[in-house]
Amino acid sequence: MVLTELKNKIPIHKDWPKPGVNFIDINGIITDPLSYNICIDWLKDLAVKKQSTSIVAIESRGFLFGSPIATALKIPLVIVRKPNKLPGQLKTIAYGTEYSSDLLSIQINAPVGDNPLIVDDLLATGGTIIAVKKLIDIDEVNAAVIINLSFLPGMKKLKQNDIVCDYLISYDE
Repeated sequence: MVLTELKNKIPIHKDWPKPGVNFIDINGIITDPLSYNICIDWLKDLAVKKQSTSIVAIESRGFLFGSPIATALKIPLVIVRKPNKLPGQLKTIAYGTEYSSDLLSIQINAPVGDNPLIVDDLLATGGTIIAVKKLIDIDEVNAAVIINLSFLPGMKKLKQNDIVCDYLISYDE
């Protein structure tokens, strides 16, 4: 399957969750086993290439991609969640996205290691991945997303924050 075919599996919902926002729906990939496996294999190969010590998966779709990678590579899966979802001592940070603001938390004793791979489904403005970098407190970090919205400033902002981000599919508008 070529990337164009993979991209064709992804529906776009116009004006959702609010007018002016077009929601790119990764569920089209997740519900198709062949497409999903292509994404997982790509992420797994990337994690090996980057010599990742853990997979840091961002709520909620990052969990769907991070879990099989961490399991296959036998490295820790560290989850980053929204407020009141994790027990124990937490580190929490406020952040902004394309159309909202929120909080993210990580357990203080999470086994991140010194070379984690941050995994999420989509890069828009970069706010979520930058917040995760601050939570894990590592100077330079790698990230990976399935979809990059190249018409938004996310990739530029990640570079400014010492985050190298790989992606599989790009949307230019």
